[in-house]
Amino acid sequence: MGMVRTKDVFFEPSGKSVEENLEALKRILGKFDGFFKKDDVVGIKLHWGERGNESYLPPDYAALVASWLKEQGAKPFVVDTTVLYSGGRRNGVDSLQTAYEHGYTPDRLGCPVVIGDGLGGRDVFVVEVGYPNFQSVEVASIVNQADGFVVFSHFKGHMASGFGGAMKNISMGFASRAQKQRMHSDAHPQLNKEKCTQCGVCIEVCPVGAARWGEDGYPEFDLNACIGDAQCIAMCPAVALRVMWEIDKRVFQERLVETAAAVWNMIKDRSVVINALLKVTKDCDCLPGEAHVVHDDVGFVAGFDPVIVDAESVKLVGAHVFDRVHPNVPWRHQFEHAVRIGMTDVNPLKIIDG
Repeated sequence: MGMVRTKDVFFEPSGKSVEENLEALKRILGKFDGFFKKDDVVGIKLHWGERGNESYLPPDYAALVASWLKEQGAKPFVVDTTVLYSGGRRNGVDSLQTAYEHGYTPDRLGCPVVIGDGLGGRDVFVVEVGYPNFQSVEVASIVNQADGFVVFSHFKGHMASGFGGAMKNISMGFASRAQKQRMHSDAHPQLNKEKCTQCGVCIEVCPVGAARWGEDGYPEFDLNACIGDAQCIAMCPAVALRVMWEIDKRVFQERLVETAAAVWNMIKDRSVVINALLKVTKDCDCLPGEAHVVHDDVGFVAGFDPVIVDAESVKLVGAHVFDRVHPNVPWRHQFEHAVRIGMTDVNPLKIIDG
């Protein structure tokens, strides 16, 4: 790579229109001129939204990143991986169809769209890490196939991690489906029958048949079969299900961070990180419908360290926002764990709390 990596974090405020935001993104991309070299094959790692979701970022921003990469002489492509739950991204064919439905087409982007772990989600490899929760991590093969990455993340809330930004995009976004399941394995649903409307959505969306009708007419859950993807909880229209953690929920965040660290250690010398603090919603782009917006547009934060970029993003949105919308999620713990395992040598909580 052609430029010196630093601990600097760059910020460009948002405008009042998509056009003004594209200009802001163009300015922040200019901070990385010279990082990628001619003929580098560079993946733009992003999330194009689950089928039916209306809160994902439009493809205009990814198209601008692709155009900038081509100006640098690189060869860009847009990439994501298959997911654990049923829906529009469980396999590569469905995921590509969802991407195209959301405007993420080669014609619109000016570059190919790729499934990082293969059409069947099996193009993966194992890396030994020796972290407290994981001795090894399984990730998509695209990690070793590309010359570099632009990790482009829609910064927003998340029901299990409090917020979702660069670390989550690197972790869940590059993890194999088996690794995704390992991260979620201790989260199970618990039903509040007083709220349940017996609609059956939880039974319909369970990818492994762990949810079924009970003799009393209410759903029941086989926790031995449950893979912990929490889709039933996220999709319940009556909010009658909540996460039942077999262990301290902070362990999920540790697993998330450890997977991110494993990937980041492999790509950090050839990657840049950009968070889009636009349409900051309560929950992630994996859910159908229009998610509740919890903060006005802020702009773009970028740098070479995903932990620092996420910390700056939380600071700009406001820690109180995530405390308010996810009051029972100890989201600061993932920053503490990132420091503990050496993912960063900067204290991110000092950035957030001043």
